[in-house]
Amino acid sequence: MSDSEAASEHEGDERGGTDDSSAKAVRYLTSEDVAGLASVGEYVDAVREGYRQRGEGAPAEPRTKLVNAEPPGMLTSYSAILPETGAMGGYTYAAGFGAGDAQFVTPLFDAESGHLLAIIDGASMNPFKTGAAGAVGIDALAREDAAELGVIGSGAQARGQLRAAMEVREFETVNVFSPTKENRESFAADMNEHCDASVAAVASSAATVEGADVLITATNASEPVFDGERLEAGTHVTAMGQYDARKRELDSTAISQAKYVPDLRGRATPEGDAGSFIGALEDGAIGEEHVHAELGEIVAGEAPGRESDEEITVFDSGGTAIETVAAAYTLHEKAVEDDLGRSLEWFPASEALTGE
Repeated sequence: MSDSEAASEHEGDERGGTDDSSAKAVRYLTSEDVAGLASVGEYVDAVREGYRQRGEGAPAEPRTKLVNAEPPGMLTSYSAILPETGAMGGYTYAAGFGAGDAQFVTPLFDAESGHLLAIIDGASMNPFKTGAAGAVGIDALAREDAAELGVIGSGAQARGQLRAAMEVREFETVNVFSPTKENRESFAADMNEHCDASVAAVASSAATVEGADVLITATNASEPVFDGERLEAGTHVTAMGQYDARKRELDSTAISQAKYVPDLRGRATPEGDAGSFIGALEDGAIGEEHVHAELGEIVAGEAPGRESDEEITVFDSGGTAIETVAAAYTLHEKAVEDDLGRSLEWFPASEALTGE
């Protein structure tokens, strides 16, 4: 035995075992590794299955958010277990601070053994897994014959929402509005390359609401982005930019006249972060019983979705680990098949401080 081999064996003994007996291989996937790895339809299918499991009792918790004043920023995390998928984990991300940007990391664990399977950079995944949640909401709550889609917002999240929505309904026209003319026109030009529908930029949020069978709001607005009085009978609204108790994309009129469905019921409480719902509560327009059901309960068949062509429905999609774990596991399985990513060694906690 060489000196180096003897030293390695000694170090293994001090940890309570050798690398072979205790370290586990963990796949590290960069944003580039996962970009384009799954189709939009595969994201939607995976997220739908995740919400079905949630509707049958799979554990999931709303986000926790720590806010920093100077430099301004927030540190956010949430988690979920999907027993039938065999995976658990969540999201941790920092947004703002000195960089003025966001970074997303997903730890993915095996739900049976508890072993860490992968560490995934969530940047490329983020718009698609969030868009997939919106699409599942549309599929559960929008009319089957929905043909006209309105989109308020023109960033990455709005793009992900639109591409996923096209997987569940055959939209013929899409009208998009955002305050900056160049942004909404660029969005329309780009999305016309990805969608069978005709995508056009319009000059006001009211123009996106008029005639819309489905309306998506994907903004960072603090105040309502359209007048709820303009919603027509039978419209479905997916609101995904309202995960702050102090911000509201939808006004009290929109919330009060709608069948209201959040991703997680715990968000739609006075202590939660569903800003539009909380605002309607504070205005006295609704009570806490206004929550119809969680999305997962509808997907699982535990509660009805749309019950008439005339009712207005709202899916409040603030973001959960349900879509994160479902999407991450799909990406991990595809990465294993294609042998993508790097392998890292990860030791169990029992290996810590077992020797000097």
